[in-house]
Amino acid sequence: MTRDEINAFCATLPGSQVSDPWGGGHDVWKIADKAFVFMGVISDGITLKCDHPETADLLIELGRGERPKYLTRGGWVHFAIGALDAAELRERITTSYQTVRQSLPKRVQSSLPPLDST
Repeated sequence: MTRDEINAFCATLPGSQVSDPWGGGHDVWKIADKAFVFMGVISDGITLKCDHPETADLLIELGRGERPKYLTRGGWVHFAIGALDAAELRERITTSYQTVRQSLPKRVQSSLPPLDST
């Protein structure tokens, strides 16, 4: 998937919003101000949160992804664009979104659009 295709997919997730917090073309997708996707401008890749830190460690150990430079704890993995096929990348983005969404306080979760389209 290209960066534009990734952005288009992220836009379909209920309540997701994109920002460029550091300027210069970074795309950070958030749900209720909590990031679930980071795409920078220096390296051509995407950083996603896994549902469990052990999953992230396994993906890194297997060489499927690498440890992100600035998100070294909490189950984040950096993937090169093109390293995953489109179906797997969409699944991993959705998992990142759902993991972050489920970590939000219940009152915040209840104020978000329903998950019926994910």
